[in-house]
Amino acid sequence: MEKIILKGFGLKAVKSPVAEGEALVSQSPISFLGNVDPETGIIKNHPLEGESVTGRVLVFPTGVGSTVGTYVIINLAEKGLAPKAIVQRKADTVTLVGAVVAGIPLVHRVTPDPIECIRTGDWVRVDSHKGVVEVERRKK
Repeated sequence: MEKIILKGFGLKAVKSPVAEGEALVSQSPISFLGNVDPETGIIKNHPLEGESVTGRVLVFPTGVGSTVGTYVIINLAEKGLAPKAIVQRKADTVTLVGAVVAGIPLVHRVTPDPIECIRTGDWVRVDSHKGVVEVERRKK
C-alpha cells in the first residue's frame, strides 16, 4: 500500500490534535456559509454537490465567504456533522477560527500540495500539533 507523508503547519490549540478518516478533496474553495448545509453537512452549490463533510478529512485550497461560516463549522461540530480534520493549501480566518473553537485538527501550507497528492477516498491521518498529514492510497 502506497503511503505519502506531507508536512505543513498545524493548529496547536486543539485538545485532540490527531484525527483520521476518508478524504474528501475539492479543487475549488469552499464557503461554509453557502456551500455546506448547516443542518446536514451536505455540500451544495459547489462541484462536490451532494457529498457530505461529516466524519471525513476535508481537503480544499482555502475557504471563502462570510465570517458566519465560522459559526456554521461550530454548529456542525455541535451536531456531530463536522469534518474530522481539515487540510488546506492556505488557511483562511473563517475556517481557522471555526476549527479552533470546534476543536477540529487543521493543517495548512502543506508540501507537497495536498490538492494534487490526496484523492477523494484516500485514508488520511492528520496530526495538527506536528503539522503532519499521512495519506494511504485506496485502490481504485
